Amino acid sequence: MLVVALAASSVIVASGVGVGLWAASDDDGPAASRSGGTAGSPPSGESEPSPTRSYPLSQAPRTIPAVRDHSAERGPGWRPERGHRVVVGDPALADEGRLVAGELGLAYAGEKNDERAGDLRLELNKGKGANPESYTMTVRGGRVTVSAPAEAGVFYGTRTLKQQIHGAGTAPEGVVRDEPAKQRRGMMLDIARKHFTADWIEDRVRELGDLKFNELGLHFSDDQSFRIESDSHPEVVADQHLTKAQVKRIVDLAASRHITVVPEIDSPGHLGAVLAAHPGLQLRNAGGGAVRGAIDISDPESAEIVDELLNEYAGLFPGSQWHLGADEYQALVVPDPEASFPGLAAAARKEHGSGATVEDLATSWLNDRADTVRAHGRTLRAWNDGFFEGSSVRAAKDIQIAYWTGKEIGARQPADYLSEGREVLNYNDEFLYYVLGEPNDFVYPTGERIYEQWTPRVLRGATAVPSRYDGQILGGSFAIWCDLSGSQNEDQVAAGIRMPLRATVQKLWDPAEPALSWTEFRSLADEVD
Repeated sequence: MLVVALAASSVIVASGVGVGLWAASDDDGPAASRSGGTAGSPPSGESEPSPTRSYPLSQAPRTIPAVRDHSAERGPGWRPERGHRVVVGDPALADEGRLVAGELGLAYAGEKNDERAGDLRLELNKGKGANPESYTMTVRGGRVTVSAPAEAGVFYGTRTLKQQIHGAGTAPEGVVRDEPAKQRRGMMLDIARKHFTADWIEDRVRELGDLKFNELGLHFSDDQSFRIESDSHPEVVADQHLTKAQVKRIVDLAASRHITVVPEIDSPGHLGAVLAAHPGLQLRNAGGGAVRGAIDISDPESAEIVDELLNEYAGLFPGSQWHLGADEYQALVVPDPEASFPGLAAAARKEHGSGATVEDLATSWLNDRADTVRAHGRTLRAWNDGFFEGSSVRAAKDIQIAYWTGKEIGARQPADYLSEGREVLNYNDEFLYYVLGEPNDFVYPTGERIYEQWTPRVLRGATAVPSRYDGQILGGSFAIWCDLSGSQNEDQVAAGIRMPLRATVQKLWDPAEPALSWTEFRSLADEVD
C-alpha cells in the first residue's frame, strides 16, 4: 500500500516548501533558501558553493507531471556536458544510471564514492516510512544528486531531470521533493480486438515511463481474438498475435521503467475467441440459442479451461497485479436471468441453496478465478459490473473495483462500493475511454477535458465522490479500446492518446489544482517531449 503523505504535503506554501513524507535527503539545503534566501549566504558544508550574489532565485523544474515541491536557491543550476559522469551509490541502481547516462550523453562510471565537478549521483537512502516512489533531487555546487528510498523513486527523479534538460537545457538550482498522490497510474490497451506490434507497445512503455506511469494493462482475450501465444491451448490463438518471447521483452522493458504489466483474460463474458475453438462450452438460453461471448459457468469444463489459461500466463506476467474482467456477462443483461437461463438457475440453487440466483453463480465464478490467480501471489481487480448488490454470495473483499461505468442494469453508485470499504481504481468511461471509431455514443477523450474537469474522485460521470473516500481510490487508468479496430492505425492512436495521457498522469500525480492553464500545459508537453 502507498504511504500517504500528510494532507499538508499537497500544499506548496508561498516560500516554495510543502510539508510531507518526502524522501529523505542527506543535504536538504539551507533554511534561508526556502524562505527566499539571503544573497551572499552559501549553505554550510558545501564543497563548491554557488555564487549566490550573481543569480536570482531559481524556478521549479517544468515537467509533466509537475513536481510537487521545489526549494529555490541561487546558483547557475546544472547542465550535462562532455566528461560529466553518472555515478551510483548502490549497484541496484545500475539500470537507472546507464539509462539516464545514455539519454543525457554522459559517461556511466558505476559505483563510486568520490565527487567530481558535474557529477549526477543516484543514491538509495532507505528512508523508513517514506513513499518508495518519492525522491529528492538536489542541484547544488555544480552537481546533481537524486536520492530515494527505493529504485522507483530514483528512476522518477531521473525522469524529472531528463524532461527539464530536454525542455530548458539546465536543471535549476535547489531541491525538488516529489512523490505521487496515487499509487496506481496506468494505461490499458485492448490488443484483443486490434493487433498492435511489439515495437509499438514498447514505444508506449518508454513513453509511459518518462511520464511516471507505473502500469500497462493488456486486455488480450475477447470475442474477436486471443492475441498471445499459448502452450496449453494453442487452438484459441489468432493468426496475428504476440509471441511469448515478444511479451517477455515488453514485460522486461516495462520492469526496467518500474511499470507493472497487468494482464486481463476477461471471463465469464468476452470469451468468444476461446469459445470459437470450444463451442460446446458456449452458454445457451432457454430457447437453445448461443449467447455471444458467454461461457457456460455451470459446466465444470468451463472453469477448467479458463484456469489453465490463467495458470499459464501467471508465469509470463510476474507482476503483482491481475485483472479478472467479470464485466458484461450476457446472462445478466436480461430482465429475468433465471427464466432466460434455467440451466444456470438450477446450478445456482444446487451450489448455493434454494434461493440462489444467477448473480450468485456468477459471483462464485469470480471468486473461484480469484482463488486461482491469488495462489500466484497477485493483487486482483475486476470491473464494477461484476459485483452485485443484495446477492447471497459476496465477491471476495480483496478484489479491487475497476470502476468504468454506471450504465449497466442495476447500476450502483461508486459510493456504494466505497462505503463497503472496497478499494477502487478509476477507469471512468466518460473521461478515460478512448474507443476506436466512437461507437455507442463514445467520443474520443481530450486532454483538455481531463485536465480541467477530471480528478481521481470523479469515478462516474463528472461528479466527484466525497473526499472521505479519497484514500480508497488507489489511482486510475486511461483505457484504449478497439471496438472498431480499423478506424485508426497505430500512429493515429499514438497521436490521439498523447495529450490525454499527459493530462491523466498530472491529475494522478498531484492532487492540487494545476498551476498552468491548458494552453500552457500543452505547450510544455511540446517542450519536454
